[in-house]
Amino acid sequence: MGTGTCAGDLPHVPKFRLSSAFMRSHAPSLVGRDPQLGLLERALSDARQGRGGVVFLVGEAGVGKSRLAAEAVGGALGSGMRVLRGRSSTTGPAVPFRPLTEALMSLFRSGEPLDDLVLGPYRPVLGRLIPDWDTGERESSSMVILGEAVLRLLIAAARGQGQLLLLEDLHDADPETLGVLEYLVDNLEYTPVLLLATVRTDFSDALDLAQSARRRGAATLVELPSLTRPQVHDMIAAQLGVSAPDEVPAPVLRRLWEDSAGSPYLVEELLQSMIGAGALVQGPDGWRAVGDLRSDVSSTLARGILRRIDRLGTQGLTLLSAAAVLGRRFPLTVLQRMTGVDDRALLSHLHAGVAARLVLPDEPAPDWYSFRHSLTVEALFTQMTPGRRAELARRGAEAVEELHPELAGDWCALAAGLRCEAGDTDAAGRLFAEAGGRALTAGALGSAVTLLSRAEDLLASGSDPQARAGVLEHLLPALAEAGDFARAFDLAEDLHVLDGSGLSAARLAILHTRLAKVAHTAGRWSDGNRQTARAREVLAAAPDDATAAAVDVTAAYLALDTPGPDRTQHAEKLARSAADTAERYGLPVVACQARELLATVARERDPEESQAMLEQALATAERHRLPLQRMYAATRMGGNAWLAEGDTSGLLAARAEALRLGSVNIVHTVDGILVLDGVLRGRYDTARAAAAECLAVVRRLRLAPAVRYVLMAQATLEAHLGDRTAMEAALAAFAEWDGAGSQEEPLCFGLARACCALMEEDRELGRAELREVLALEAGNPSTYHLSGTHGLVLLLDLLAGEADRARHEEITATAVARMRWNRQFVMLADAVLLGREGEGARAAATVEAALAVAEPYPMAQHLGLRLIADAAHQDGWGDPVGWLRRAEHYFHERDAAAVAGACRSGLRRLGAPVHQHRSGTSGIPEHLRAQGVTVREFEVFRLLAERLGNKEIADRLFISPRTAEKHIASLMTKTGAVNRADLCARSAALRTA
Repeated sequence: MGTGTCAGDLPHVPKFRLSSAFMRSHAPSLVGRDPQLGLLERALSDARQGRGGVVFLVGEAGVGKSRLAAEAVGGALGSGMRVLRGRSSTTGPAVPFRPLTEALMSLFRSGEPLDDLVLGPYRPVLGRLIPDWDTGERESSSMVILGEAVLRLLIAAARGQGQLLLLEDLHDADPETLGVLEYLVDNLEYTPVLLLATVRTDFSDALDLAQSARRRGAATLVELPSLTRPQVHDMIAAQLGVSAPDEVPAPVLRRLWEDSAGSPYLVEELLQSMIGAGALVQGPDGWRAVGDLRSDVSSTLARGILRRIDRLGTQGLTLLSAAAVLGRRFPLTVLQRMTGVDDRALLSHLHAGVAARLVLPDEPAPDWYSFRHSLTVEALFTQMTPGRRAELARRGAEAVEELHPELAGDWCALAAGLRCEAGDTDAAGRLFAEAGGRALTAGALGSAVTLLSRAEDLLASGSDPQARAGVLEHLLPALAEAGDFARAFDLAEDLHVLDGSGLSAARLAILHTRLAKVAHTAGRWSDGNRQTARAREVLAAAPDDATAAAVDVTAAYLALDTPGPDRTQHAEKLARSAADTAERYGLPVVACQARELLATVARERDPEESQAMLEQALATAERHRLPLQRMYAATRMGGNAWLAEGDTSGLLAARAEALRLGSVNIVHTVDGILVLDGVLRGRYDTARAAAAECLAVVRRLRLAPAVRYVLMAQATLEAHLGDRTAMEAALAAFAEWDGAGSQEEPLCFGLARACCALMEEDRELGRAELREVLALEAGNPSTYHLSGTHGLVLLLDLLAGEADRARHEEITATAVARMRWNRQFVMLADAVLLGREGEGARAAATVEAALAVAEPYPMAQHLGLRLIADAAHQDGWGDPVGWLRRAEHYFHERDAAAVAGACRSGLRRLGAPVHQHRSGTSGIPEHLRAQGVTVREFEVFRLLAERLGNKEIADRLFISPRTAEKHIASLMTKTGAVNRADLCARSAALRTA
C-alpha cells in the first residue's frame, strides 16, 4: 500500500501538502447542482443525529462527481464531523481492499488515540485492512465478519460527532472491497456514519451494487446529469469572472456548449485551451474571440494540456511524464527516486502543476498525487516515444522494488504493471503471479483470477516453465471457484507442453491434481479420474508423500461421485489416508478437504462425529487463514443443520460468504438446496422462479452437479403438485446431464416419483418407486439422505402389512432417520404401531409430535394424515375424521383432486358428513376447519364474541332465528363447548388472538 509508509522510507522527503485554500481558489464553479447539494446536506445532518445511510453519486467521467463530493467533505468538516477518504486504484489490476485501507488508515494519522475503541474480538479481524492492528492471529477471514468489524470501527471512531466515509472511483474497486461495502450498505441506517461513493455510469460491479441497493431501499442513488445549456453558460461566466453569460462572446458560448456536451470538466478544459491558444482574450472592454474556435475536441484538449505542461519547463515535463507512466495516481517517493529530482524542485513543480489544474493531492493517501483527469495522462503519452515510455517504466519498477523490497499490498501489482510496460515480461509475469497468489490465499477470488490470468498470458511464451507451473497451480482452482470451466480446461492443453519441460514429478503431479479438482467441481468424473491417474503415474518415478496426500484427497472426492457400489468406502479410505499424511507434513488445505469429506460420509452414521470433523476443518482454516476452506466447512455445517432440523440460516450465511469471495460453485450449490427447501415447504411459486433463475446460470456455466440438483428439485416440485407430465419432463432433462448413477438419482425416485404416485393415490406404485431407490443405493451409495429409504418407505410398508416393530427399530437406530424430513414419517409409523399394540393415547400423542416435526412441510404433513387415518379408525385411536377433514381441505385448496377425493371417500366410509366446499373456507382457522365448521357456522361463531341473541344474529346475517339456533347447536357439538357461554368465550378469545 502507498499509505502511511512513504515518508518513513525516505526521511528527508517532506510531506508534500498544499493548503485547502490554495486548492479551492482553482476549483471550478459548482453550477446546476443545488438539488444534489441539498440532498447531501440533509444526509450529513441525519448522520450527525445517528441516522446514517448511503449515497451513491453516479455519472459520466467529468460530470462533477468529485467536485460535489468535495463540497460534501467541506460541509462535513465544517460541522465537526470526521471525514475518512479512500479512492480505488486505477493503476494496474485492482488490489483487495485498497480504498477501505486508505480511508481507515487516515484514522491513525489524526493523532487521536484509537486503542480505547471498544472493538472486542473484531480488532484482530481488522488487521486485514490496518497494518497497525495485524497481530497475525485473525479470528476469521469471513467477509461478513470483516464487514461487521469495519462497521463497528466506523461507529466507534465517530465518537458521537458523525462521520463521513467517502470512497471515490468505486467503478475501479476490487471485488473484495465491494463485498465489504455490500454489508455496510445494508447496516448503516441506524449509525452516525454516512457512506458517500462516486461511481461512473459505465458498466461495473460497483454500479450493479449501487442500483441493487437503491431497488431495495438501502441507499440513495444520485445521478448527475450533464449540465443544460443555460448552466454551461453560467459556468463559463463564473470561470471568466464576469457577472452574466451575455458578457461572454456568443460564439464562445455556442462552441463550448456544442463541444462539451454539458460536461463540466470539458467546459473548463476547452475554455482554458481557447485562452491558451489565444483564441479568447481579455481586453479593456472584456472578453472577445479573436481566433478560430472550431477544432477537434480531443486534439484541442491535448494541445491545451501540453501547452500548460510546457510552461512547467523541461524538468516539469519529465516529472509529469514519469508520473503518467506510474498511473493516474502516483506516489511521490517513487516519482522522486525515478527522476532524481531534489525536494525543492519537486515541491515547486507540484505547486505549479496544481496551479495549472493538472494534478492535485490524492487525499487521503499521504504523499500520493493524482492527475485531475485521464485525458492529461493520455496527452502526456502522445509526446513520449515507446522507448522513452519503456525506460520510465523500468525506472519506476526499480524505484518501487528498492523502496518496498517486500512489495506488500498493491506495490506488487504496481511493480508488475511497470515491468510489463518496460517490456520485461518474465519479471512482470512473476510479479503478477505473486500478487495473484496472495489474493487467492486471502480469498479474493475476483482479484486472483485477474492477476493470475495476466501472469499466465505473460509467461505462456516465456522460457521459465517453473514460473508458469506456479501460476497454473493457483489459476486452475481460482477459475473453478469462479465458474470459468472453459478457460480452465483450455489451460489443460498446456500440461502436455509442461510434461516435457523438466518440471519435478511433484510439481507436475500437483498440476494434474489441480485439473482433476476442476473436473470434479464441473461434475466431469471421468476427466478427473484420468488426471488423478496421470498424477499417480508421474509420482511413481519419484514418490513424494505430501504430494500423494493432495492426490488422494482429490481422488476421494471423485470416488464419492463416481458411480460404483463401494464408492463411499473407497472415498473414506482415501480421505483418511490424506488426513493422516496432512497431519504429519503440516498440510492445512489437504487436512481441511479431507475432514470435510469424512464429515460428509460420517453424517450417515453419526451426526456428532460429522460435526466434530467440520469444526476441526473450520478451526484449521481459520488458524491458517484459508478463507476458501473455511467457506467450504461452513457450507457443509449449514447443510447438516438443514438436514437435521430444516434450518437454512447456516446455508444462507455460507452463501453470503461465497458471494463475497466470488465462489460461483458454492453460491449455486446452496441455491439448489434452497430451491429444494422451498419445494418441501410448499412455496412452489417462489421455488419455481428460483429454479429457473439458477438453471439459466448453471447451465451456461456447465456446472453439472448444480444443474442435476436443481432439475431434481424441479421434478420434485411438479411431483408434489401431482403433475406427472411436468415431472417426467424435468427428469428427462436430468438424465441428459449424466443423471444415471449420480448422487442425485435416488432423490428423483424418492422425492419425485414416489411422491407423485401418492398424489395420484397409487400407494403400490409409490412403494415400487421406493424399492427402486433401495436398489439404486445398493449399487451406488448416496450421501443425499432424503430419498425415503429411512422414513416414507417404512410408513408405506407398515400400512401395507409388510413391516413390523423390528423393522421400525432397525431404521430408527440410524442417524438418517433422525433427519427432520425423514423423522416425520418415522414418527407416524411409530404411531400406527402403537395403535396396533393397543396404546391409543400414546399413538395419538405421537401423531401430534409428528405434526410438530412436519410443520415446515405442509404437503408431507397433510399427506401423512391422509395415510394413517384408515389405520387409526381400524384400531380405534386418534381423530381420523378430523385428520381426513384437515387433509381434504388442504388438497382441495391446491387442486390435488385424487388425494382430496380419497379423503372425502374416507370420510364417507367412516360415516362422517362430507361438507360442500363454499367460498370463504380459507378464512376459517385451521382447528375449526378440522372440526368440520362450515362457512355459515363460522359467521355465526364470530358474532357470538359480542354475546348477541339468536334474533340479533339472524338480523345481521339475514337468516331466521331458528336457523341461527341450529348453527349454534351444531357449533357446540363440533367444538365440544359445554354451553353457549363457553362458545361465546371461545369466539371472544379467537377475536383477540
